[in-house]
Amino acid sequence: MITIDEPAILIRINPGYSSSMSANVLYECTRSKWKVNPERALKAHYSFAVFKGVIVEVYEISNWIPAPALPIDPNYSEKSKINLREGLSGRYEFEGKLASKEIRDKYINQSVHHYFKQGNSNPINYVNI
Repeated sequence: MITIDEPAILIRINPGYSSSMSANVLYECTRSKWKVNPERALKAHYSFAVFKGVIVEVYEISNWIPAPALPIDPNYSEKSKINLREGLSGRYEFEGKLASKEIRDKYINQSVHHYFKQGNSNPINYVNI
């Protein structure tokens, strides 16, 4: 159990994570399409990829941007097209890079279970913000 000292966002990536995924796929899985409060998210210096309560990677955040819309398949019904567009409304993704070796060594493989209250299903958790 570790105490996080820096302003950070913990992002639970449980459904999409695999220990065999490439570094680039892990980055995309961690950074993309989250419902965050953009003003609050901009205060975070780091994003932690969390799988089953354990930090698997740490990124230094440079910016948050609105998530791009998904391409819409022309064969979808009009209702499906509307649902897909609305599904990304208010979603953001961060731009960043791997955190420094010092920060990564400090946090990777550390438990952050205690930062998530039991029953909380929100994949996003702000720390020191």
